[in-house]
Parts: sequence; structure tokens; C-alpha cells
Amino acid sequence: MKNKKIFALLVLLILALACANPLTSPAVEQPANVETMVAATLSALTSIPAPSTPMAGDSSSSLLPRSIVYLANDAAQLMQVFRLEKDGKTVTQLTFEPSNVEDFDVSPVDGSIVFLTNHQLYLANADGSNRRLMFDAGPQDEVNPFITRVISPVFSPNGQTVAFGHKGLNLYSIASGQTNRVLEDKLNDPGQGFIIPEELYWPEMYSADGNKLIITLGYYEGASTGFYDINSGTLVRLDNEQRAIICCSDYSLSTDGSSLYAGSSTFGMFAAGLWKADTNTGIVTTLLLGDFDTDPAEVSDNPFIAPDGQLYYFYAAVPNTGDMINRPPLQLVRSAPDGVTGRTVLRPETFNYMNEALWAPDASFVIIANGSEQVYYGGKAELYYTDGQKAMISLLPNVQSMKWGP
Repeated sequence: MKNKKIFALLVLLILALACANPLTSPAVEQPANVETMVAATLSALTSIPAPSTPMAGDSSSSLLPRSIVYLANDAAQLMQVFRLEKDGKTVTQLTFEPSNVEDFDVSPVDGSIVFLTNHQLYLANADGSNRRLMFDAGPQDEVNPFITRVISPVFSPNGQTVAFGHKGLNLYSIASGQTNRVLEDKLNDPGQGFIIPEELYWPEMYSADGNKLIITLGYYEGASTGFYDINSGTLVRLDNEQRAIICCSDYSLSTDGSSLYAGSSTFGMFAAGLWKADTNTGIVTTLLLGDFDTDPAEVSDNPFIAPDGQLYYFYAAVPNTGDMINRPPLQLVRSAPDGVTGRTVLRPETFNYMNEALWAPDASFVIIANGSEQVYYGGKAELYYTDGQKAMISLLPNVQSMKWGP
């Protein structure tokens, strides 16, 4: 995640800035709806009865398997880090910064947090105490901000390293307090003060064993994904992407770390669809495709490969008129890992304004940030069980960048 809508990112001139968490931006107006969509096409999939009220015996004290850490505005309308407890009701504010918190991550070991504010990275305990400076980016280049910006802090699975982007891919050791830049950004300076980014690097997530980093490769226009091997220092790039857009944390990694599943529900500059990438070779396999020459256009979003090997994702088959597709009416489905076999609709709702999704570790539910026509980032946090017999549960009025906490 961090779920950043790909369509909105691509309309910006430099994707490196757009893929950074745009939390301080005002609500973005939705582009003109140029596509013709027929939601009835979704009914061709297997439907299920409407959800009922929560089942007797459900306990609010154990609604969530872990707490959820997220960003939201405080009373002063500054973006801060908050935590929603396992009961799905109790909220605790963790940061109290004088300027917006732009990004953060949570240690899977002890729940401690790393967060970005005012071009500085800070570490803090799980309750927000013991705040200490981890990294200061110093003066910023106002003309070419991607040169000096800090982006995307990510904890390693053992909680001992924080990867982040700053002039390249950096690894910070919690024990030593030292930072090691393992990949240097590639820049082109044609003169006159304007720098062209040839290839930028920042982390998105670690594999479960901590041996690989899934990173975004940012370009002047567009982006891709790479797999950085921590031990050997080698970078594997995607192969056979064709018109796929695989980047910016909109994907799911298999338990063994060998496969990355990525989805996109928009096409225009890039194709929409569903893809599987081999993290060892970089070879990309197209599972579903929505492009100018496919009818219907099959689109997907927020795929999750569950521990049982089943693939959960949001799906639509959209009649292709040759126009761009953006924010189609998606439905929650489950299938075999090929994205096709046994595909079944799990719930009757359609999702037009889903801006991010947080999956339960066992795929028993998904929490979405539901925006609106004008809101492309964050939104209302709503829990939807993959067992369609259970009703939706509303959690929070406004969240961004949801992550599992302790």
C-alpha cells in the first residue's frame, strides 16, 4: 500500500513526487468521466445474498486481530499518527508535531514507529514516547525537490533496520545509528538549474524473511518496481511489463516472497489489469488485461494473495469504448492464483471511490478507505467481511495510509 491511486499519480509531471504520500494536498477534483461503464456486467459473476446484521456472539473487544495505525488530522488540522485499538473503537493519538506528518511505518516487532515530518525522520516508542531524531535531510532544493526530499520509511521484519529514500535507497541501522546508501539516484543535469530524474529509488516493503526489498523505480514519466537483494546488493528489474503499471505499493507479496501480485483499475497512459511478477527473475505474467484493444476491459485493484493460496481482489469487466477508464464500479472477488479459475463475487456492493485497502492477514475481511467524487486520498474506514453474510462495519470517519500495528 500505502495505497496511492495510480491514476492520480500519473497526471503529475514528476512521478517521484506524486508517489510520495500526498497527505498535505487539498482534495483533488475528479477528472471528467469519459468512459461508459455498465455495472451490470459484474452480475455475470456469481452473486450472493445481501449481508445480514452481525452474527450473534460477535465480540467488539476482538473485532480486529491487531491495532491499526493511520494518519488523520488532529484538532489543529495537522496530519498526525493515530492508533485504533483492537476493539475497533478506542483511538489514541501518537504524534503531536508542529507540522504535518507526511509518512510513517510501524515496527512488526514492538510497534515502535518511524515518521516523516518537515524533511526529518523520527523514531518513537509504540505509544509515541521517546521521540528522537533519526535522519535530517537538511536544506531542500526548491527547484528540484526530488533531489533532497525524504520518502517512504519502511521497517525491516526484525525491526532493526529502517529503509528510506533520500538521494537513493538508504538503510538505517537502529543499533548503530548509521545510514548506508546502497543505491544512488540516477540524475541528468542538462544545465540551467533543471535536473531530470533518470531513475530514482525508494522502498515499499520487505519480504517476510527480510532478504529482499521491493522498491519503486521512479522516472520522469511513469514508474516501475524492482527487487533489491539485501545480501548480494543486486537489483532485479521487471521483465515483460509491456503496458503494465506495477509500482508504488499497489500490490501483495506471497508468503514465501517468490511472487508479487499487482493490480490497476485505470488505463490510458498504462494498461489496467492484474499481473504476477516473479521476484527472483522479474518476469511478469499478465493475468487480466484492460487496454484499448480488449473488450471488455478487465480491471482490478488491491490484490491480496492469502496464506491459503487464494487470490482476493477488487474486479470489474468494463465495456470498452476506447476511452480511458478511471474509478470503475469494482466488486470484491476471490479466485485461484491465476485470477480466473473459480472467480466468485464475495459481496454485493460496488466500490467506485476506494482509495486504499488493508487486508486482514487471513483475508477474512478488508478495511477500505472510501473517498468520494472529489477525494482521491484516504476516506471513511469501513470493514467488509469476505463472508458476505456479515454486514459492513464503519470504523473511522477519515483515515489515510492504514497499517497494521501491534
